[in-house]
Amino acid sequence: MARISGVDLPRRKRGIIGLTYIYGVGRTRAKEILDRAEVDVHTKIEDWTEENVRTITLIIQNDYTVEGELRSEVQMSIKRLMDIVSNRGLRHRRGLPLRGQRTRTNARTRKGRRKTVANKKKVTK
Repeated sequence: MARISGVDLPRRKRGIIGLTYIYGVGRTRAKEILDRAEVDVHTKIEDWTEENVRTITLIIQNDYTVEGELRSEVQMSIKRLMDIVSNRGLRHRRGLPLRGQRTRTNARTRKGRRKTVANKKKVTK
């Protein structure tokens, strides 16, 4: 089993798919890494040699920010936005969508489950 950046890669998947299990590595970056390591994109991870794994690990460690380091970098960016009281920071703080989406309907992923508020009674004259 290949273990890169603290992540166990699935053995039976192709290399380009398996590398995406690492936080910060998508399809494009996985292809780029495999090309630089001179490993075929379609080779399954279980067929990689120790030398292949070592080369890929070195490429990822030296040239890319992944896993814990990337997560902390993202959290620090969000914290900076909240500290300077920017609009995006306020939206983060309130748990609302930050990129211009509507919130009257939808936005349930960011807002959470609905909290029903009782209506006021209408006063008749």
